[in-house]
Amino acid sequence: MDGDARVLVIGLDPYRVPGPWDPEPVATGIQVGMADFAAHGVGAQTCLVGLDGSDDIEAVVSAALAAQPWECVVIGGGIRKNEEQLGLFERIVNLTRQHAPGAAIAFNSRPDDTYQAAARWLSGDRDA
Repeated sequence: MDGDARVLVIGLDPYRVPGPWDPEPVATGIQVGMADFAAHGVGAQTCLVGLDGSDDIEAVVSAALAAQPWECVVIGGGIRKNEEQLGLFERIVNLTRQHAPGAAIAFNSRPDDTYQAAARWLSGDRDA
């Protein structure tokens, strides 16, 4: 973990979401979104989990949340927007409240606007 990171981005690993779909556009969007943090001098880390059964999602997310103090936690749309993932979304929100109670919780609308979602809650960056 980067000790200077202020933001944790929790989302789905596009390469580990089952189904007949092309993960490349989402993976590219995640890269663009994370590059925006660097461009603005804001440290950020990702916690990407799979829906393919290869992760103990609760353990992976809990470990990332507990790794350091976070100023903001962004929960991605792949978790939030799919009704089939409602239970997962609820668990992640509650894990965030438990392990990072001082962190703001933000929501992006696309993988490439993740910085803007976090910036709404970062001290000194609220003009985004």
